[in-house]
Amino acid sequence: MLVKTPHVHVPGASVFDRLEALLPFVSKPIQYVGGELNAVQKPWESVDVHWALMYPDAYEVGAPNQGVQILYEVINERADALAERTYAVWPDLEKLMREHQVPQFTVDSHRALGDFDVVGMSFSTELGYTNMLTAIDLAGVPVLAADRTDAHPIVIAGGHAAFNPETIAEFVDAAVMGDGEEAVLLITDIVRDWKREGCPEGRVGLLRRLALTGVIYVPRFYDVEYLEDGRIKRIVPNEADIPWRVRKFTLMDLDSWPYPKAPLVPLAETVHERMSVEIFRGCTRGCRFCQAGMITRPVRERSITGIAEMVESGLCKTGYEEVGLLSLSSADHTEIAEIAKGLADRYEGTETALSLPSTRVDAFNIDLANELSRNGRRSGLTFAPEGGSERMRKVINKQVTEADLIRTVSAAYGAGWRQVKLYFMVGLPTETDADVMQVAELAREVIKAGRAASGRRDIRCTVSIGGFVPKPHTPFQWASQLNHEATDARLHMLRDAIRADREYGKSIGLRYHDGKPGIVEGLLSRGDRRVGRVILQAWRDGARFDGWSEHFSYDRWMNAAAVALADEPVDVDWYTIRERQQSEVLPWGHLDSGLDADWLWEDWQDSLSEVGVEDCRWTPCFDCGVCDQMETEIQVGPTGVVTLPMPTVRTTAVLAEVDA
Repeated sequence: MLVKTPHVHVPGASVFDRLEALLPFVSKPIQYVGGELNAVQKPWESVDVHWALMYPDAYEVGAPNQGVQILYEVINERADALAERTYAVWPDLEKLMREHQVPQFTVDSHRALGDFDVVGMSFSTELGYTNMLTAIDLAGVPVLAADRTDAHPIVIAGGHAAFNPETIAEFVDAAVMGDGEEAVLLITDIVRDWKREGCPEGRVGLLRRLALTGVIYVPRFYDVEYLEDGRIKRIVPNEADIPWRVRKFTLMDLDSWPYPKAPLVPLAETVHERMSVEIFRGCTRGCRFCQAGMITRPVRERSITGIAEMVESGLCKTGYEEVGLLSLSSADHTEIAEIAKGLADRYEGTETALSLPSTRVDAFNIDLANELSRNGRRSGLTFAPEGGSERMRKVINKQVTEADLIRTVSAAYGAGWRQVKLYFMVGLPTETDADVMQVAELAREVIKAGRAASGRRDIRCTVSIGGFVPKPHTPFQWASQLNHEATDARLHMLRDAIRADREYGKSIGLRYHDGKPGIVEGLLSRGDRRVGRVILQAWRDGARFDGWSEHFSYDRWMNAAAVALADEPVDVDWYTIRERQQSEVLPWGHLDSGLDADWLWEDWQDSLSEVGVEDCRWTPCFDCGVCDQMETEIQVGPTGVVTLPMPTVRTTAVLAEVDA
């Protein structure tokens, strides 16, 4: 039986004694106790600036997040700052925390979130917005930024979903676009100096200092005016000296930023049980649907030496047995063959596995795959053609032909692989039923070619389908989104076609989600400040963990939208299935990702004409705007360094250090 006891809270003190009493009554209590290998704890009074970093999802999803781990280390390396982590608590613990007045806490020292100077939110998807509100509210901090006082933390959004922070403008105090390493250092300097000077002008004074940098967006200093039909008339600063446009951060020379140096090793099970090394950042393949590729330009590669040093250091400090070589398209690294061979040579005999994420069809080769699986672990291969038909792949600028795919999977099946996964999207611009049905035909041809190449009938092909959601800062930011009824109809049509195939259907697996979550994601990704009312209403109605199918409720979101937008000339369809015009002011138009708006529009028109654009890494510049406007440049190899340092076995001393 739980007993409520009165308490006196001391800023920076642990609340674990109160939390611990609740843990026997919740699922997976291990995720809340902290104590991970390589976690950092600092005395509260020893630093000037206190950061709480949140990935607004469950611990099992958030703990491996590379972005949060990097910022955690970057901040904690400073003598004048500390950073701790917090994650979304499941509804069972949320209920108990509210009943027993236990605040949102960090997992490192179990300090109350409301005690920190800055709360940094890292959003990979917009479906984490309601979890942010839960955490802020549990912290005893007003969910509306306008209601916060000098006693409350500054809430700052980052991550890919922060490239249109307008839908959460009422909840966050600021937003940062782009790479976070230099951003958190700048923010720490500003907060430290403001505090040392006696906090002049209070909270507003600090926010003004952030806004005047021109690289930190503070919504309170911008006013939005609307036309009678609901479109935005203009977005303008409401104070002198506030910049009209806010630029993204771009980190150059990744070798100078070898983070995380000591990756965290969670005690609880997480979605990725491996150590990850980012081998390059950015992508210029130009896939028109891909926000990540567009907003992270230009390409910046790590050197072979830099990658090797990070892998060796990370393995020694974690004890992991798998290394993920991460990027948006890892096989595109100019020296990937040398990297894979060198790492395979170094760790041969140590049972250290190497892996790549989803690999482009035209970047894959058997030699690379064999190096990655040299230690005997041979998992399935994943490729992402994205569009089912040749026509659709031209529309989205995914320059992969059916012949490319068949040649690649034939080589894989012939070399001993038995499982291939193919990822596609449904609902892409100009898509027809016939384009979707080509997915079934393509899967059939894959199995047919695989049987011929391997001489076996036990091979498998899994088709995974995701719904297309138009994203800001992409050529498709003007596109209409397919409604969920049409999305579901096409998915069911595809399912029936595969099931009806007596010769190949049993060898083809199909995984997909219905179209409803995509509509909510579309509302949040391209919405303006009015959508914030929808988020708030949905959260008050119980929305939590919207990225999890068992917690997501489409009806709850639609009811919230009907209430919140009742007096507005806009609705969910207006934000999602409506095509925008070039003249329309977009909610994120004052936020500079470096991409020229005219270039994006021209690429949108090329898409409609089914015209492709090459990768600018290997061709003359296409003038997207990033390099000249951001004062950056593409950084690719080869470096000329083709060998790795060769400690072929990890020593007993090193392993003992990990065990200790």
